[in-house]
Amino acid sequence: MSDHSPASSLPSPLPPAVNASSRKALVLFSGGQDSTACLAWALDRFAEVETLGFDYGQRHRIELDCRQVVRQRIREQFPAWAGKLGEDHLLDLSLLGQISDTALTQERAIELQANGLPNTFVPGRNLLFLTFAATLAYRRGASVLVGGMCETDFSGYPDCRDNTLKALQVALSLGLDTPMTLETPLMFLTKAQTWALTEGLGGAPLNELIIEHTHTCYLGQRETRHAWGWGCGQCPACELRARGYQEFVQARAGGR
Repeated sequence: MSDHSPASSLPSPLPPAVNASSRKALVLFSGGQDSTACLAWALDRFAEVETLGFDYGQRHRIELDCRQVVRQRIREQFPAWAGKLGEDHLLDLSLLGQISDTALTQERAIELQANGLPNTFVPGRNLLFLTFAATLAYRRGASVLVGGMCETDFSGYPDCRDNTLKALQVALSLGLDTPMTLETPLMFLTKAQTWALTEGLGGAPLNELIIEHTHTCYLGQRETRHAWGWGCGQCPACELRARGYQEFVQARAGGR
């Protein structure tokens, strides 16, 4: 569904979809805004798309409950994508939570560390996620991994940077002795552009689905609904999502 245009005053973030692709993709799908954007992006491009989530003892484990709701809503609301949406997988990576001393895996205040990174950084998380994803993709016959990593609007996590993921793509392809493409469609987008991307892919219905059914809040709170979705409204993840949504709405209004 690519008949909707992104907000006119925001640059079009990606080239047109290649709908004729016969490749199979595996999307790292947490149930949050970014991974849902990536899922829609993949469904618009690839012949078959499977999803993969990880349970690593995260404080905001409620995101895992959102995953199946989002998948079901996509099936119901976007018939052109429903036939492409394949199996879902959930891996137990609780060991990561056991060896991590972070604000995402422990009940502690979110703050900056001496190294300049927030204590929500889980060392090695994306490296492990993508290694396990590549292993599963190999078995499932998928040659594309899709992740929501971004180095534009992010907290400085080193495993979200483009150079890290390019290096990992090479390592995975060599280690599996088969080409493994790592796609990061949000890498150089602002959060406002991410909202524009999903509007361009699925129109207002997709953004409404993201607002209502995805989860971003680091504290796992879904008691308060804001214009941009559910969350505490104060943690870094909520602040980033809220600011991006406000900028998207303002740019959209300015382009009319």
